Amino acid sequence: MSDQPHVMIAVSRYYEEVAEQLLEGALAVLEEAGATHELYEVPGAFEIPAAIAIAMRSPEFSGGRRRFDGYIALGCVIRGETTHYDYVCGECARGLQDLAVRHCLAMGFGVLTTENRDQAMARAAVDRGNKGADAANACLQMVDFKRQFRMFPR
Repeated sequence: MSDQPHVMIAVSRYYEEVAEQLLEGALAVLEEAGATHELYEVPGAFEIPAAIAIAMRSPEFSGGRRRFDGYIALGCVIRGETTHYDYVCGECARGLQDLAVRHCLAMGFGVLTTENRDQAMARAAVDRGNKGADAANACLQMVDFKRQFRMFPR
């Protein structure tokens, strides 16, 4: 088994410009670390936990073999005029945390929850907040943490 992590990136492209910045930041970190990745697009932030659950339960997961060493969730939810924002934010975060804890997944959380597009870009832009890089770094650090306990991977 390679020492370099293989990571799944699940990205919501609902806010395309924000998603591109988050992804650019995450990919730079993975490249610098020598990690490989597979990128999967989902419709919105609400769908990210399900996408990761589907991937981790793929046939390659059974028998103790995991396809991915870590997972990075990228997306953005911007507050609107209704309570829909609260449900999407809460359920996305809860779903990802539940997966991480229940299945001991190395997870990088890069789903922004903002009041407006300007706040989102301030947090996502690689030359400003660079939260995509933060999520990738968190994922890689958790992969290393798991390795200290001899948990899969290696």
